[in-house]
Amino acid sequence: MVPSSSSTLSVLLVLLLSPFIVSHALQDRFLKCLSRTSESSFPFSTVLYTPKNSSFTSVLQSSAQNLRFTLPAVPKPEFIFTPLQESHIQAVVICSKQLGIHLRVRSGGHDFEALSYVSEIESPFIVVDLAKFRSISVDIEHNSAWVQTGATNGELYYRISEKSNIHGFPAGTCSSLGMGGHISGGAYGAMLRKYGLAVDNVVDAHIIDVHGRLLDRKAMGEDLFWAIRGGAGGSFGIVTAWKVKLVPVPSAVTVFTVTKTLEQGATELLYRWQQIADHLDEDLFIRVQIQTANVSNQGKRTITTSYNAMFLGDANRLLQVMKHSFPELGLTRQDCIETNWINSTVYMSGFANNTPPEVLLQRINMDRAYFKGKSDYARKPIPEKALEGLWEKLFEAESPIVVFTPYGGMMNQISESQTPFPHRNGTKFMILYWSSWQDATENVAKHINWTRKVYSYMTPYVSKNPREAYVNYRDLDLGMNRNSKTSFVEASAFGTNYFKDNFYRLVHVKTKVDPDNFFRHEQSIPPLPQQMGLRNEVEFISSKA
Repeated sequence: MVPSSSSTLSVLLVLLLSPFIVSHALQDRFLKCLSRTSESSFPFSTVLYTPKNSSFTSVLQSSAQNLRFTLPAVPKPEFIFTPLQESHIQAVVICSKQLGIHLRVRSGGHDFEALSYVSEIESPFIVVDLAKFRSISVDIEHNSAWVQTGATNGELYYRISEKSNIHGFPAGTCSSLGMGGHISGGAYGAMLRKYGLAVDNVVDAHIIDVHGRLLDRKAMGEDLFWAIRGGAGGSFGIVTAWKVKLVPVPSAVTVFTVTKTLEQGATELLYRWQQIADHLDEDLFIRVQIQTANVSNQGKRTITTSYNAMFLGDANRLLQVMKHSFPELGLTRQDCIETNWINSTVYMSGFANNTPPEVLLQRINMDRAYFKGKSDYARKPIPEKALEGLWEKLFEAESPIVVFTPYGGMMNQISESQTPFPHRNGTKFMILYWSSWQDATENVAKHINWTRKVYSYMTPYVSKNPREAYVNYRDLDLGMNRNSKTSFVEASAFGTNYFKDNFYRLVHVKTKVDPDNFFRHEQSIPPLPQQMGLRNEVEFISSKA
């Protein structure tokens, strides 16, 4: 029997409309569940954005830092939920679990691989966007602050400076980082050599666990509190706030940027920097930003190495330190900008000198681009000959950036097992490789392949067994979970890159607090298979400790 044209058309319409019918049904069930679960009569539909909502795209892209993941072909969430209070998140967790809905959680959207708002491995999924969780309470008397995880580090710095000019916090230099993901992965900045990482200065937290319970440090226990301070986001629950310890900063802070080209001896100078950067006065942080630059209208290019620094002290003392430790740079008083701590954070964030600190309240990163990044850790200086080979790799790209970030100081004094962040004593500097572009129609593979080529080239000169990487510079090239049935063996490939042996303790905590792997993504911490049993689990973890 040959079907009629009308019946064929009906089948086609059903096929075309079925995704929208399913999506609408999912949203409807979710909203009903939220209303049942919540103790209030809050209108949840007002904080839920679907693709049919005119604001959906703007909300989705509002904090998406890597434009690669805003393109039409990239999977989009069924809806975005923007909670206003912790009880809303508790209800979301309970309902997502009941209805079998996969969720992702975004605070600042800086994830290199967009794992906080894109799922390549599961569909449908939703995004819980914490952008409205921005409360900050600074207590100068007790040298502490509570900061919600949707606030940015720039907002935290500004609120601290409103209360005091001799208090600060050692988090990142980019001022639009969401405090949820940023601290969850470690969070380094220009004061890491003096005070360590942000996670080293967290004293309490609020987290919503897989059961929808709101827990503080005492209620969650020390194992989970350990795991969330450097074990990265998206594995253990939803952190809603951190209590952080403020650190003392002097009234005078000095910054500078001195740039040297190949023609000015950049290679030899960078080799010297590698020898001393982790041994400098712990008040001094000097990172090196390496780029290409044109030196003539004929297209001749060179390499520039920019020594971008912050010193906790006045210019006179800085000049004395530099004369003793790094005279090769040739720093002069004219190079130095003496200011205060809050203005130094503006400068280190890349804004022009004398930019008002209110710019830190600007949540949008104006330098968003399409990009691919990778990271490394160096435990010994890279030879000059190898640096010359690196320059050749940079000349192959259009707008590459390589950044050397110094360690040493306080970083050498903290055990690599004190938090999940393991890159401590013996690490001279961290390396970031970055390729970015502004045109969506460009050859994406060309840029991504460049980062892979330079990463491969650097293999002999960086850490080994494992080759360490920074978890907040997510890199799916290191491996990924393929579906909800996370493989411990597959995850250990990237897990040991990010966490070294701390990965095994993270697996133990995950197995205890989220055995069914509700909180998951492409590089989340896996639970051990349930069939292993408690005894086998204890024996396994003990063997890896």
